[in-house]
Amino acid sequence: MTECLFSPITPDDRKEIIDLFNYYIENSFAAYPEQPVPYGFFDLFLEATRDYPSVVARDLEGKLAGFGVLRSYNPMTAFARTAEISYFLRPDWIGRGLGTRILQQLETEGKARGIATILAGISSKNEGSIRFHKKNGFEECGRFRDVGRKKGVLFDTVWMQKFV
Repeated sequence: MTECLFSPITPDDRKEIIDLFNYYIENSFAAYPEQPVPYGFFDLFLEATRDYPSVVARDLEGKLAGFGVLRSYNPMTAFARTAEISYFLRPDWIGRGLGTRILQQLETEGKARGIATILAGISSKNEGSIRFHKKNGFEECGRFRDVGRKKGVLFDTVWMQKFV
């Protein structure tokens, strides 16, 4: 794998992160909105991930290769040990080990902050993500059938869980 530099997400990452997220909105079932989101969406993103680990990966030229975050699964204190994960990689970085490295970093930082369980909610149409999570120690723990609809296509939400 080519080297990447890792750092927490900052407001300076707004444009590249939203551009990558919008790529997945327009080209896959990995991101759920049907239409591209404006750059202001990044503010909601930052708020949802506040107090949780985040990571942006940049290639050695400084270009975004991918990013990942943990966020609250449920705001009630009873669920403080559980986080939900999301990550998106630039398509040319898929299959090169970057997703695993981002996951490992989020797991390590999450565990240090008291996270014991990580959940991933994945579209059933995103078979690559389901395989990735299985390969990295997640197990399917639930499925909500036909709860999503994007571009006229119904899909399930597959929930996967990993204890860290």
